[in-house]
Amino acid sequence: MDSATQDRIRQQIGEAPVVLFMKGTPVFPQCGFSAAVVQILSHMGVKFKGIDVLADPSVRQGIKEFSSWPTIPQLYVGGEFLGGCDIIREMFETGELKQVFEEKGVAVRA
Repeated sequence: MDSATQDRIRQQIGEAPVVLFMKGTPVFPQCGFSAAVVQILSHMGVKFKGIDVLADPSVRQGIKEFSSWPTIPQLYVGGEFLGGCDIIREMFETGELKQVFEEKGVAVRA
C-alpha cells in the first residue's frame, strides 16, 4: 500500500469517533455483513461515519493491509480497530460493545 493511501485511511479513521469501512453506504449496504454491522450500530443509536470501499479500490485493499485483517466490514472506535462482522456481533450480544463505546465516550441509546 502506498503512503498516500495509508495517510488517507489514517485521516478517515480520525475524522469521527466511530468509523465503519464497509461495502456500500449506511443507507444502502452492498453486502450482508456490512448490513449486519450497520443494523447493530443503528439499534444502539451510535452515530458513525461509513466509508464505502467499493467506491475506491485502493482503500478497499489498503484497509485490509492497514489493519492486517482480511475482510470487510471493519469497525474503528476512537481510532482503534475493533473487528469485523462476527466479532462486532459477538461483542454486541455479550454487552462488550456497549462497554467499549461508553469507555471511548461514544453516546449509546440506553
